[in-house]
Amino acid sequence: MERTVREYGIDCSFERTGKLAVVTAPHQVDELRQLSELAARHGRTIDFLDRPATRAMLDSPTFLAGVYDRDGYALVDPAKLAWGLREVCLRLGVRLYERTHVRTVDQERAGVTVRTARGRASARRLVLATNAFRPLLRRLAPYTVPVYDYALATEPLPADALAAVGWSARQAMSDSGNQFHYYRRTPDDRILWGGYDAVYHYGSKLRPRLDRRPATFTKLAAQFAETFPQLAGTRFTHAWGGAIDTCTRFTAFFGTAHGGRTAYALGFTGLGVAATRFAADVMLDLLTGHDTERTRLAMVRSKPVPFPPEPVRYLGIQATRRSLAAEDATGRRNLWLRTLDRVGMGFDS
Repeated sequence: MERTVREYGIDCSFERTGKLAVVTAPHQVDELRQLSELAARHGRTIDFLDRPATRAMLDSPTFLAGVYDRDGYALVDPAKLAWGLREVCLRLGVRLYERTHVRTVDQERAGVTVRTARGRASARRLVLATNAFRPLLRRLAPYTVPVYDYALATEPLPADALAAVGWSARQAMSDSGNQFHYYRRTPDDRILWGGYDAVYHYGSKLRPRLDRRPATFTKLAAQFAETFPQLAGTRFTHAWGGAIDTCTRFTAFFGTAHGGRTAYALGFTGLGVAATRFAADVMLDLLTGHDTERTRLAMVRSKPVPFPPEPVRYLGIQATRRSLAAEDATGRRNLWLRTLDRVGMGFDS
């Protein structure tokens, strides 16, 4: 991604910053230490930081420990990245038909045909990237659901406010619960603060009005104040939300259809900015029939467990959310989460 951004001159605020992941509950400290040790066994350096070292990088009374990955992360403005890639595609001669409702995808003798309300397009090969929206292959419908994620952005902070929390570097940030926050220092010195709630609406509902959820915005603001009491009185000038696609293993899955002429990737669960680049390479491998290190991965060769139909789907998702919140508070996985572990569903699948 970095090479592409530089080669084509895409203005998307790409910067290598590293990432600091912190914990706010005592039972999570050992998990971070084990993560650092696991990375070392695989040749990666992820520094474990005790409480003073963590707070020296970013100061919050809620932080108990952290791990700092110096090399594995970068920040990017995803909207500007998407707009920039669009312009590059147009310069290279790619034809884009936005706001085109696809009705069917059919296999033909020489390839695949996509039919819309106003015409059709045929190709030898096809990539499907519908994410949170209705899959164009009916058999994929049980594998993903849309959940809504929300974020806030503060007003631009003066230098003394940033100094009060010690955010002198621009490292990416997240905490480490099942229900976690992600936060960033933007180029104009705002703090973007999002995550925690992941809201599913009965029947996999997608509506523009669901992009705003005042109850979640209020909760996020309160959690921000608890994390950074030094910034009391800071105003939030922006609040927004949107749907992401999730599957039962919380990471992407892949496959082909139409005799190998169509490839798809779904289920990114909010991790798509970087992972979709990897997914594109996987789908190109699948479409060309190449046996590669990517296509041999278990995550590429296997599917997650599908979601059950409603109302069991809704009830199961709500039970999982409550159970994950309880584990964040206590460090113990209840019977429901242990059952999901056994059938291969959830973060540890």
